[in-house]
Amino acid sequence: MKENIHPEYNKCVVTCACGEVFETGSVRKEMSVDICSKCHPFYTGKQKMIDSGGRVDKFKKRMANTKDD
Repeated sequence: MKENIHPEYNKCVVTCACGEVFETGSVRKEMSVDICSKCHPFYTGKQKMIDSGGRVDKFKKRMANTKDD
């Protein structure tokens, strides 16, 4: 590695909008985030699968109308 060209790697304190605070490594000393693993719906199990525009029903209807050749 070349000397004097890399940024200094520090411990970084990350603060989420939900109030969660954790530590990680970064070139920054502090960081604020809007969402973390404590409040993200995917990790909390509150995620809902949404069929936008009825695509699944439209596909099923189209497949039901096809004839077996």
